[in-house]
Amino acid sequence: MYELCSAGENSYYIQSPAKIGVIKLDDENVCLIDSGSDKDAGRKVKKILDENGWRLTAIYNTHSHADHIGGNQYLQNQYRCKIYAPCIECDFINHPILEPTFLYGGFVPNELKHKFLLAKESNAQPLEESKLPDGMSIINLPGHFFNMAGYRTCDDVIFLADCLSSKETLEKYQISFIYDIAEYLNTLEAVKQMDAKLFIPSHAEPTHNIRPLAQINIDKVYEIADIIINICKSPSTFEKLLQSLFEFYKLNMSFEQYALIGSTVRSYLSWLKSDGRIKASFENNELIWISQL
Repeated sequence: MYELCSAGENSYYIQSPAKIGVIKLDDENVCLIDSGSDKDAGRKVKKILDENGWRLTAIYNTHSHADHIGGNQYLQNQYRCKIYAPCIECDFINHPILEPTFLYGGFVPNELKHKFLLAKESNAQPLEESKLPDGMSIINLPGHFFNMAGYRTCDDVIFLADCLSSKETLEKYQISFIYDIAEYLNTLEAVKQMDAKLFIPSHAEPTHNIRPLAQINIDKVYEIADIIINICKSPSTFEKLLQSLFEFYKLNMSFEQYALIGSTVRSYLSWLKSDGRIKASFENNELIWISQL
């Protein structure tokens, strides 16, 4: 873990729980794609950079989830480097309490105030193409979160952030966090059409052919949708639906899982309601979901 791996002449990644891109700008300077989960990750990144005689000039965050920005504060303090992030992701990075607040939907209980959901503040600026190094470009990857972005490097390596998960991760956790289901599916269909010398997802192994894994992730979305529709053949409250999903997939409830999976299930319900496959109604002051199929 935290091993520097070559991906191209000037492109590298650090093998870590959420892969970190390292782009060599010249003999002395590099930029990062994401920064890891916390201060300890930042220290390990700095050790790698120091061993290679590299100075960090900028961090390009893919999105604002804590496991991708947790090293920002430490590295920015060490190098005085710039940090860039797309659109609303920038606001979440500058005010990280927004992430657990958004997930929970109210004032955050202490059980959600930990490094996996609440990163340290850093000073990020809005991402623009003009801020990128020569030969690097932005790839819009909405769906997993508001304005998530990937990056194509000058070596034709694409960093895909969290737009898909490994087959093993899907089998273990079953329901991955998604903010916008329709956009997520659109992103995966677009990813299936991409060509590159190498694809590097944050939570799956690098590959030269991303299509099979993208399809596995698409299939999982439709599987979950079908299960929700089936459960809602009998009128169901959100809480009952969530309990049924946890029982179906043999998951264990916790504050963190309630926030992450609960938010995702609400996104599924909004998507299915917009498509006319699920109807919502209020009965006896309860919001009831019922399948239309």
